[in-house]
Amino acid sequence: MAQNTISTDGTILRDARSRYRTEQREADGAHGAYESEIRRRGGTPRSDVTVSRAEAPADVAALLGIDGPAVVRSRLMYDGERLVQLADTWIPVDVAEAAPAVEQVNTGAGGIKSRMSEAGFAQVDATEDVELHTATEDQAAALGVAAGETLLAIKHVGTTAEGRVVEVTRHVLGPGWTLRYGVPLD
Repeated sequence: MAQNTISTDGTILRDARSRYRTEQREADGAHGAYESEIRRRGGTPRSDVTVSRAEAPADVAALLGIDGPAVVRSRLMYDGERLVQLADTWIPVDVAEAAPAVEQVNTGAGGIKSRMSEAGFAQVDATEDVELHTATEDQAAALGVAAGETLLAIKHVGTTAEGRVVEVTRHVLGPGWTLRYGVPLD
């Protein structure tokens, strides 16, 4: 079973091969993939969450097909006291209004993907682009690195069966991550 692991040197392996499956996200009442993975490996997940409505960056608005504000979930994600990633998620307002828990700090078992699914916006495809990202001053201060340091960033785009993008998340990872993806071969 794919899961996050942390080696003795503190390196985090994020294994994306099955992390978004419902049974993984909701395991033991977890509030999403990250919490479930960290718990399974014996860690102590914690997220400081703020929820607001704001204009999405132009590239995110284009992906979401919106002109106007989006619901923004900003998270500082910890393993114990160690901040390991920053994540900002943008969701179209109409999707959040159909799934009201999306605008709550506590989204319940399975997190926003489960709430969206219950409201008829099940994500059937996720695309993740991994890029090198130059840490801003705020990101550097939060993650304990120098401003301008190169970090890994993941742009996650969740799409429904109808082809609608209902979630765009930008993860900025602190130092010491390895990302693993699998591709089925025919």
